[in-house]
Amino acid sequence: MQKVSILGATGSIGKSTLDVLLKHPELFSVYALTANNNIEVLLQMARLCSPEYVVIADPTQFKQAKKLFSDGQLTCEVLAGHEALAQVASASEVDVVMAAIVGAAGLMSTLAAVEAGKKVLLANKESLVMSGDLFIQTANRYNAQILPIDSEHNAIFQCLPTEFKYGDLSSSGISKVLLTGSGGPFLTTPLNELHHVTPDQACAHPNWDMGRKISVDSATMMNKGLEFIEARWLFGLKASDIQIVLHPQSIIHSMVQYIDGSVLAQMGNPDMRTPIAHALAFPERIESGVLPLDFNQLANFTFTEPETERYPNLALAIQASSAGQYATTTINAANEVAVEAFLQGQISFMQIAQVNDECLQQTSSHSLKTIEAVLESDKSARRLSINIIEKLSHIAQRINT
Repeated sequence: MQKVSILGATGSIGKSTLDVLLKHPELFSVYALTANNNIEVLLQMARLCSPEYVVIADPTQFKQAKKLFSDGQLTCEVLAGHEALAQVASASEVDVVMAAIVGAAGLMSTLAAVEAGKKVLLANKESLVMSGDLFIQTANRYNAQILPIDSEHNAIFQCLPTEFKYGDLSSSGISKVLLTGSGGPFLTTPLNELHHVTPDQACAHPNWDMGRKISVDSATMMNKGLEFIEARWLFGLKASDIQIVLHPQSIIHSMVQYIDGSVLAQMGNPDMRTPIAHALAFPERIESGVLPLDFNQLANFTFTEPETERYPNLALAIQASSAGQYATTTINAANEVAVEAFLQGQISFMQIAQVNDECLQQTSSHSLKTIEAVLESDKSARRLSINIIEKLSHIAQRINT
């Protein structure tokens, strides 16, 4: 019986994780569920699995959470704040941590799990985007096992040979990693219409059911750019080792190309329970609840290259990955601020990339050798991005008046 803490339990990954866990009560129990402030959903989930702890990251919601759980006659202990997140991620009783808090907010609790030597199911790609070198060094130092949850990275992991050596494709006979992406909802939208995209349109992904932030990232393909950066750190790859391929059907989740001409692909229905189940049980296999592919019903597969004009954010992320850690930390922070501004109606869809580009251009190279330096760099980029957005808003107001 393995005890599992789910960080970011009320998001789509967290809910899918609990769904898989509940199918295997003989193998797993839930130690802790955490949420930022979605107390009602957290309460519903706690009723299903009876965790030992629940954590509300927003301490202003603690009293309300405490009352609701008490009124609901749930016996789990209610905690609040970021220290509590780290506590349930690193507790000695915990075997597995699902790191599914979206964005930079998930970095410290994920690192706490790594420093405690846990089996970490990594759905928080920002941990690697912001602090890749530090993160990998820490995982090695404390013998933490990092298993990728993003469907693309999990697919690559499944297609690599078991004897794969970190950062050494040639010794395994590998020529390239093929990172697939759907292209999002605007793959065929005329370019001149992208300036008028609404938040609801950007969040309407054709294949995946995701939160609004990651849905927008998929529409701009910044999500694929962050995954490009994540893949480099997860597997020790150079930028030239990775090719991005658009595959709108989202059935092939990624591929590994070998020097003998073979290409191994991991396929499956677009459902995050598949990579979650794979990582939870690794190296064994368990039922995920996902229906197998029916090859008699599949449409033809198509593959294309991403257009830079359509997806400038993708090009920016790849550029940042070559510039260094400061650049990937900067563009991740800028993008989080820009996406939120877009969702709030402050900037247009295509201005997300403009904010990211300007922030990157206005940030000079600097060393990030400590987690404190990473966090300070993140804060600086957010402040700069807010200033850029304010200037864009003032310009728009003058034009409209």
